[in-house]
Amino acid sequence: MKSSFFVLALAAASVARVLAATPAEFKDWPAGTSPAEIGKRVAENFAARQFQWQTDPKRKYVIYPEICAWYGALDVASLIKDADLQQRLVAKYDVLTLPENAKRISPDEHVDYRIFGVVPLEIGVITGDKKFRDLGLHYADAQWEKPTADGITHEARYWIDDMYMSPILQVQAYRSTRDAKYLDRAALMMAAYLDKLQQPNGLFVHAPDSQFFWGRGNGWVAAGMAELLRDLPESNPHRARIVAGFQKMMAALLATQAEDGMWRQLVDKPESWAETSGTGMFVFAFVSGVKHGWLDEKTYAPAARKAWLKLVSYLDENSAVREVCIGTNKSRQQTKTDDLAVQYEFYMKRPRATGDLHGQAPLLWSAAAFLR
Repeated sequence: MKSSFFVLALAAASVARVLAATPAEFKDWPAGTSPAEIGKRVAENFAARQFQWQTDPKRKYVIYPEICAWYGALDVASLIKDADLQQRLVAKYDVLTLPENAKRISPDEHVDYRIFGVVPLEIGVITGDKKFRDLGLHYADAQWEKPTADGITHEARYWIDDMYMSPILQVQAYRSTRDAKYLDRAALMMAAYLDKLQQPNGLFVHAPDSQFFWGRGNGWVAAGMAELLRDLPESNPHRARIVAGFQKMMAALLATQAEDGMWRQLVDKPESWAETSGTGMFVFAFVSGVKHGWLDEKTYAPAARKAWLKLVSYLDENSAVREVCIGTNKSRQQTKTDDLAVQYEFYMKRPRATGDLHGQAPLLWSAAAFLR
């Protein structure tokens, strides 16, 4: 009975997120590359992991890449109707309910930690357990307790990373409650960031003092807009602005996609190395845009397919994706200089990891987008 409840609860919750028929390019996958197969593999990889605070004494809290991958894995488990995987992913929360582990959830007023609320909100939708919903809403509402003069959260830094971290929490709060105030918050913030950070070429600088088109940073933007637009109604006063910003960005990404389907560590620099986390986020945005009608199917569906097929070739035998840029501060803050040559080298020489959750999470989001 419990397994059936898990499957049916998430299946019902997913119906509202499905809009368009599946394009031909999103079918008939070569052996071993289908979104269902890849999603299952990568979700199982996450399910088997311990939290980093359990294995690394330097890590104090659950961290945002874990939340991003956990959310994606839960979504995939629902869409492939794998009740056993879904239950195991929900059960990963059990260790955090122990009194001695309450300290592993950060109390900091910061977008990178507030995003924690995304997972209990998703678990609340799956299980119907009010305590998870209430916990997630605590984070969503706390983020807006002290808004700035322009009405957005005081946690805003005007780094492009924020364009996923905060909106996804507010969107999840909406999905849990159907209260439009959460979408209004996310849309107001997204529009403000678009006005400040999107450049004439459609791409986004990392921050006002770090003028580089970093791959994963732009990926956060693309994924954040796609998540918001999935639920944002036509009546929202910021929707047209966000759709325009999204479409302008997607056109720029199409123009900078490499011949093999990948995108680069610095999106506009052909000499830069192919990077998997940003590529995964752009696949998610392309697929979401095509399926919801924000992007032209004939133009963007083939590009999304090409990118997916190349991206999954970076998975190793343990379902860990290679060539992931590790966690990256904005260049100006890290290098302490305005010298653009030094900042350029900072991005170009970032270490690359295998299995880093910054890269695992976008594979899960992309698989879910194909499967919806």
